[in-house]
Amino acid sequence: MRIRIVDAFTDRPFAGNPAGVLLLDGFPADSWLQDVAREVNHAETAFAHRLPEGGEADWALRWFTPVEEVRMCGHATLATAHVLLATGAHRGPVRFATLSGVLGAVPGEDGSITLDFPTARLTPAEVPEGVAEALGAKPVAAFDTGPDLGDLLLELADEAAVLALAPDHGALGSYSSRGIIATALATDPEHGHDFVSRCFFPNIGIDEDPVTGSAHTALAPYWSGRLGRPDLTGRQASARGGLVRTGLRGERTLLTGRAVTVIDGELLTP
Repeated sequence: MRIRIVDAFTDRPFAGNPAGVLLLDGFPADSWLQDVAREVNHAETAFAHRLPEGGEADWALRWFTPVEEVRMCGHATLATAHVLLATGAHRGPVRFATLSGVLGAVPGEDGSITLDFPTARLTPAEVPEGVAEALGAKPVAAFDTGPDLGDLLLELADEAAVLALAPDHGALGSYSSRGIIATALATDPEHGHDFVSRCFFPNIGIDEDPVTGSAHTALAPYWSGRLGRPDLTGRQASARGGLVRTGLRGERTLLTGRAVTVIDGELLTP
């Protein structure tokens, strides 16, 4: 059984966010899927199988962290689309049936892939007591991203504050169901990005996610509203780092990036 490791939201190996990708004939037991994701031990491992022609989607897609299945994952969707297109398993736009509905992936002439995801609904919130100490910086604003995403979005004073974060991951887990999105306006847009972010998801076994496509479904409406432009570029400032181009289209958000296969091997378990 072929298994691939793909670095997503990057154009070079060993950057962006790595994801495992397996193309299957169908979904076996959830326990087996979880065991494989635990063995791969990246933020997410994606499992996909082809669906019958004529339906609303082309492939069924599921995502597992090392500890549980998740409802939405951007980078592993990008990685799966990259594998399908690079291997010829699928040609042209791809429609994935997922726990978050049908998600699209459209290849670009420049080698990029654009994902079509639901836009997160942001609700202003009070900055929770104690979150500044857990995060290691004082937020200037807080927003709930809704139950589908399950994150608390926190704006910090500036880009330098986001880059300097060294949070208490254990303490962060009590402030949202999934995790924390910390963000700030870019210090200098001439560097090629409009805003920065870092994402911490201790509740699903990921202390810091390298590049989080799903978080940008909340970051896009937030910063597009602030900057008055629908199309922006976000830099996720983790150690690996990556860029996500966002396009706010009302109830849908477009996420554009590149991906690189770094490992193509064989899984030796039944």
